[in-house]
Amino acid sequence: MGFCVCGGAQMNCTFGMAPSVLTVLPENRTVTSMPIATIMDNKPMVNILPFGMCSSMANPTVAAATAAAMGALTPMPCVPVTTAPWAPGSPTVLIGGQPALNNSSKLMCNWGGVISIGMPGTANIQVP
Repeated sequence: MGFCVCGGAQMNCTFGMAPSVLTVLPENRTVTSMPIATIMDNKPMVNILPFGMCSSMANPTVAAATAAAMGALTPMPCVPVTTAPWAPGSPTVLIGGQPALNNSSKLMCNWGGVISIGMPGTANIQVP
Protein backbone atom coordinates (compact mmCIF):
# COMPACT_ATOMS: atom_id res chain seq x y z
CA MET A 1 0.00 0.00 0.00
CA GLY A 2 1.06 3.57 -0.58
CA PHE A 3 -0.21 7.11 -0.79
CA CYS A 4 -0.98 9.15 -3.89
CA VAL A 5 1.29 12.16 -4.16
CA CYS A 6 -0.09 15.69 -4.51
CA GLY A 7 1.43 18.94 -5.62
CA GLY A 8 3.60 20.40 -2.89
CA ALA A 9 5.12 17.05 -1.95
CA GLN A 10 8.68 17.21 -0.66
CA MET A 11 11.28 15.46 -2.83
CA ASN A 12 14.90 14.52 -2.23
CA CYS A 13 17.71 13.68 -4.67
CA THR A 14 20.65 11.47 -3.74
CA PHE A 15 23.07 14.04 -5.21
CA GLY A 16 21.14 17.17 -4.22
CA MET A 17 22.01 19.15 -1.13
CA ALA A 18 18.52 20.45 -0.34
CA PRO A 19 14.96 19.14 -0.63
CA SER A 20 12.69 20.40 -3.39
CA VAL A 21 8.94 20.60 -3.94
CA LEU A 22 6.95 18.77 -6.62
CA THR A 23 4.87 21.08 -8.78
CA VAL A 24 1.72 19.56 -10.31
CA LEU A 25 -0.22 21.56 -12.84
CA PRO A 26 -3.91 22.24 -12.03
CA GLU A 27 -5.35 20.00 -14.78
CA ASN A 28 -4.76 17.02 -12.49
CA ARG A 29 -7.18 18.37 -9.88
CA THR A 30 -9.45 15.43 -9.15
CA VAL A 31 -10.85 13.90 -5.97
CA THR A 32 -9.11 16.50 -3.79
CA SER A 33 -8.55 20.24 -3.76
CA MET A 34 -4.84 19.60 -4.46
CA PRO A 35 -3.73 18.35 -7.89
CA ILE A 36 -2.68 14.69 -7.76
CA ALA A 37 0.59 13.82 -9.50
CA THR A 38 1.01 11.17 -12.19
CA ILE A 39 4.12 9.35 -13.39
CA MET A 40 4.32 11.91 -16.21
CA ASP A 41 4.86 14.83 -13.81
CA ASN A 42 8.58 14.54 -14.52
CA LYS A 43 9.37 17.71 -16.47
CA PRO A 44 12.54 19.50 -15.28
CA MET A 45 11.98 23.08 -14.15
CA VAL A 46 8.20 22.57 -14.48
CA ASN A 47 7.44 19.69 -12.10
CA ILE A 48 10.96 18.96 -10.83
CA LEU A 49 12.65 22.01 -9.37
CA PRO A 50 16.35 22.22 -8.36
CA PHE A 51 17.71 20.51 -5.24
CA GLY A 52 20.15 23.25 -4.25
CA MET A 53 23.64 22.19 -5.23
CA CYS A 54 24.50 19.01 -7.17
CA SER A 55 27.45 16.79 -6.20
CA SER A 56 27.26 14.22 -9.03
CA MET A 57 30.45 13.83 -11.06
CA ALA A 58 28.23 12.76 -13.99
CA ASN A 59 26.98 16.36 -14.11
CA PRO A 60 29.30 18.16 -16.56
CA THR A 61 29.33 21.40 -14.55
CA VAL A 62 30.34 19.54 -11.36
CA ALA A 63 33.02 17.58 -13.26
CA ALA A 64 34.46 20.78 -14.78
CA ALA A 65 34.46 22.65 -11.46
CA THR A 66 36.05 19.65 -9.70
CA ALA A 67 38.76 19.41 -12.37
CA ALA A 68 39.45 23.14 -12.02
CA ALA A 69 39.78 22.65 -8.25
CA MET A 70 42.52 20.02 -8.76
CA GLY A 71 40.18 17.11 -7.99
CA ALA A 72 38.45 18.52 -4.92
CA LEU A 73 34.72 17.80 -5.31
CA THR A 74 33.09 21.11 -6.16
CA PRO A 75 29.28 21.04 -6.13
CA MET A 76 27.50 23.24 -8.64
CA PRO A 77 23.89 24.50 -8.88
CA CYS A 78 21.39 21.72 -9.55
CA VAL A 79 19.62 21.72 -12.89
CA PRO A 80 17.60 18.48 -12.98
CA VAL A 81 17.53 16.50 -16.24
CA THR A 82 14.72 13.97 -16.02
CA THR A 83 13.53 12.34 -19.23
CA ALA A 84 11.89 9.07 -18.14
CA PRO A 85 8.63 8.92 -16.15
CA TRP A 86 8.47 8.15 -12.44
CA ALA A 87 8.44 4.40 -11.73
CA PRO A 88 6.52 2.56 -10.61
CA GLY A 89 3.22 4.37 -10.54
CA SER A 90 0.08 3.19 -8.81
CA PRO A 91 -1.28 0.10 -10.59
CA THR A 92 -4.82 0.79 -9.41
CA VAL A 93 -5.32 4.58 -9.65
CA LEU A 94 -5.40 6.47 -12.95
CA ILE A 95 -5.45 10.26 -13.21
CA GLY A 96 -6.21 11.53 -16.70
CA GLY A 97 -5.36 8.10 -18.11
CA GLN A 98 -1.93 7.96 -16.42
CA PRO A 99 -0.94 5.98 -13.30
CA ALA A 100 -0.97 8.13 -10.19
CA LEU A 101 2.36 8.87 -8.54
CA ASN A 102 2.73 7.16 -5.19
CA ASN A 103 5.12 7.73 -2.31
CA SER A 104 7.32 4.75 -3.26
CA SER A 105 7.90 5.93 -6.86
CA LYS A 106 11.39 7.00 -7.93
CA LEU A 107 12.62 9.28 -10.72
CA MET A 108 16.08 9.05 -12.28
CA CYS A 109 18.07 12.17 -13.11
CA ASN A 110 20.39 11.88 -16.11
CA TRP A 111 23.24 12.90 -13.78
CA GLY A 112 22.78 9.69 -11.74
CA GLY A 113 20.63 10.99 -8.92
CA VAL A 114 17.61 9.10 -7.65
CA ILE A 115 14.72 11.39 -6.80
CA SER A 116 12.27 10.14 -4.18
CA ILE A 117 9.26 11.48 -2.32
CA GLY A 118 10.05 12.56 1.21
CA MET A 119 6.53 13.66 2.19
CA PRO A 120 3.63 12.94 -0.21
CA GLY A 121 1.73 16.22 0.20
CA THR A 122 -1.36 17.39 2.02
CA ALA A 123 -4.08 15.20 0.48
CA ASN A 124 -2.83 11.71 1.34
CA ILE A 125 -5.10 9.22 -0.40
CA GLN A 126 -4.26 5.67 0.55
CA VAL A 127 -4.33 3.18 -2.33
CA PRO A 128 -3.99 -0.60 -2.32
